[in-house]
Amino acid sequence: MTITALLALAACGRHEAPSSARPEPQRPSVRETAQCLADLTREGVAFRALPDKDYGTGCGVYGAVQLTDIGVPVTGITAMRCGNARAFAAWVRNAVAPAAYQQLGSELARVEGMGTYACRNVVGSAANAGRRSGHAIANATDVGGFVLKDGRRVTVLRDWRSDDPAVRGFLKTVHDSACRRFGTVLSPDYNAAHANHLHLEDDRAGFCR
Repeated sequence: MTITALLALAACGRHEAPSSARPEPQRPSVRETAQCLADLTREGVAFRALPDKDYGTGCGVYGAVQLTDIGVPVTGITAMRCGNARAFAAWVRNAVAPAAYQQLGSELARVEGMGTYACRNVVGSAANAGRRSGHAIANATDVGGFVLKDGRRVTVLRDWRSDDPAVRGFLKTVHDSACRRFGTVLSPDYNAAHANHLHLEDDRAGFCR
């Protein structure tokens, strides 16, 4: 084989994938998922394990559950990767609920979710616009508000910069606590795309805004 032919083959081996190509979803190990499911059971969290599904183009659901009872009603959530579900349940139980009672003087009645799985790219960031969101692998949860048993409703959109220091303090507390439990937490302080919710992602990134 000539040198010219060898160089041609080498060039073919280095070609870049088309921009439309998406990486395969990163899958948790069987052991990791099994441990997470055991943790949820031990903590008294009711859930239904979901079958793995690969939707292609970098989207898929692996090692996921549907939370059915964490002690506080939660709306607007579907498939969640088990690790994210574990962190979310612990956050609601051990951070959000106590903060509601201690800072706002009422028990927590409901958490208002705004979605979990969605096959889409990152939004609100030009630098990451071509990258799949954590939602594309069911590894992120958006939360838009909290309802108290006294009837009050605290939302991220309306109350993030509330004139009421107790309400602001409550949202800061739940945000800061989320930063200790999730790898990525995004709030209205990050960008306009998160003006109405907290984005909670179990990715070990250590990014809190």
